Amino acid sequence: MCHHDLAPWNLVRTSTQLTFIDWDGAGPGSRLWDLAYAVHGFVPLSPDASISDEIASQRLAALVEGYGLDEEERAHLVDMLGSRIRSMYEHLRSGHEMGVQPWSRLWNEGHGRVWLADAIYVDVRRSTWAMALGITADSID
Repeated sequence: MCHHDLAPWNLVRTSTQLTFIDWDGAGPGSRLWDLAYAVHGFVPLSPDASISDEIASQRLAALVEGYGLDEEERAHLVDMLGSRIRSMYEHLRSGHEMGVQPWSRLWNEGHGRVWLADAIYVDVRRSTWAMALGITADSID
């Protein structure tokens, strides 16, 4: 079972506890697909994040290490990051085209452009993310 929206905006923190909320999109999925989404939000992987690639790489490596991914899973994650982010762009776009809320409103507010910019940012830096996870260039597609 995957949450499908693991991100800071769905995390409630108290002085002693962390709790994920907003489970309405939960359903079947792969743990790497869920992790790719979480990486995007928690590292964060975005040109608007105002953090260096070095800091983003360190955060990515720490999150993946904590998640316990092996080398093959790390390579798959690097391959998946951009496509996972791009899937949100496509989800918003199709929701907007069909008039489905809240996706149409979010598209009109510019969220689609943000997701697309984030996907491009991640794709351009694939070798950076691979290096951060100890993956050689020939291990990623």
